[in-house]
Amino acid sequence: MTATGGGVHAYIGIGANLGDPEAQVRESFVRLARDLPQTRLTGRSRLFRNPPMGPQDQPDYVNAVARLQTHLPPLELLDGLQAIECACGRERDGTRWGPRRLDLDLLLFGDQQLELPGLQVPHAGIAERDFVVLPLLELAPGLRVPGLGSLEQLAQRFDGAGLLPVMEPGEAVATAEGRG
Repeated sequence: MTATGGGVHAYIGIGANLGDPEAQVRESFVRLARDLPQTRLTGRSRLFRNPPMGPQDQPDYVNAVARLQTHLPPLELLDGLQAIECACGRERDGTRWGPRRLDLDLLLFGDQQLELPGLQVPHAGIAERDFVVLPLLELAPGLRVPGLGSLEQLAQRFDGAGLLPVMEPGEAVATAEGRG
């Protein structure tokens, strides 16, 4: 899919469960908007807290999805995402599904299906992850995942019970003031 104004819409899965995960995810939105050349942040989902996908002896994750409009090729975008992870303290030690200060996954790159060294798009396992599909559906309800179908169809597999929306700063105040 070509983005309005040229470029491609890319969707980024964001997750963190070390340090202050909520702050890490919010900071990632700032960094995605600021640190990637030829790229704009054009949307984001809410933040959600959920149990870890892998070993359960780690803190819960905070996850979200961001939409970018980019003119970068897929591997350059991936390099930029990994540079942001590194700047935020991510250490790549080969541990699969372990705790992370920040994890940025290139989920979708337009309507392309890619098998490149170090990159598979759509992201492997996207259809099995409620913490990806449901925030992605919130952000882009009409989106189709190449080779997998519509997000609405994929979302029917999940009840969302494991995802808890994270209150945004200022939401509690607005809610409390609205009750008066």
